[in-house]
Amino acid sequence: METTLVQNLPEVTAAGVIIKAIIILAVISAIAGFGTYIERKVLAFMQRRLGPMHVGPYGLLQLVADGIKLFTKEDIVPQNANSLIFKIAPSITAATAFIALAAVPVFPDFTIPEWIPLLGGVFVPSIAADLNIGILFVLGMMAAGLYGPLLAGMAQANKWGIIGAARTAIQFLSYEVVTGLSILAPIMLVGSLSFVDFNNAQAGGISHWLIWQQPVAFVLFLIAGFAETNRTPFDLLEHEAEIVSGYATEYSGMRWGMFFIGEYANMITISIIAAVVFLGGYSEVGIGWLTIILKVGFFFFLMLWVRAAWPHVRPDQLMWLCWKVLMPIAVINVVITGIVMMV
Repeated sequence: METTLVQNLPEVTAAGVIIKAIIILAVISAIAGFGTYIERKVLAFMQRRLGPMHVGPYGLLQLVADGIKLFTKEDIVPQNANSLIFKIAPSITAATAFIALAAVPVFPDFTIPEWIPLLGGVFVPSIAADLNIGILFVLGMMAAGLYGPLLAGMAQANKWGIIGAARTAIQFLSYEVVTGLSILAPIMLVGSLSFVDFNNAQAGGISHWLIWQQPVAFVLFLIAGFAETNRTPFDLLEHEAEIVSGYATEYSGMRWGMFFIGEYANMITISIIAAVVFLGGYSEVGIGWLTIILKVGFFFFLMLWVRAAWPHVRPDQLMWLCWKVLMPIAVINVVITGIVMMV
């Protein structure tokens, strides 16, 4: 099922876009919350444990218990912290993660049934903002998410928080370079920054997927995606194995939780980008949107699998991998792609 261009669809109205934004906020927040339960269960299975089992059947109500704990836990603002920035920083992380999803195809187009009062007949597009620079917008907003942890650490009157913020900035800025260079080669092949164009370019089936033409770019993008979403083996930003918690050291309650809502939302965003750019998107005949859900689910599971199977790396190893291995490979891949296209 080929993605339909905006000009061939029913009129996209402000009401449809607002409804789409609300759906994205509600559904992705719910998935991010449920993702914590899935992660615990997957890790427990791989480590021969049971995971959450006591709250509700099979521990399903653990999500409710966690939510109650986050909302009712005391919201502490340290005495010597910059109060305003300290309070705003977690919102930046969550907001940028959800804003990035505005230009990503999340859920299919649909029209609200006529019998629903007030909203009946409103067309809700698959992409809240169908930008012709969609990939650039998404990567830019994810990069802007750096300011959340950076300001959070700097606002604390805590040297460990500041050190954690500096380490966060270094990791994010370094791996954003790899992310941009890795996705540049597929952009050169398609000649567009629009997710719709990427999807349509692979509409011929599995043989037309860009992963076959750009396997190196795919691997580089996945590695950089792990680093930018703070996932193992690159989870050095807020490291649960350390005595202190990096930039989140002095946070509690829902402000602490917003950092991790943003993390899970970014995991979903990276999964969608990988599925649309490299694995054919949602263009397969007959099953369409089911396929992209399965692809996104696979990438989400892969992030959990790697966490269970791979040890942490040291910060110096992380930087060595980025600047001395991944970035040169990404540059060489772009050069070779350009040469092949010219020949």
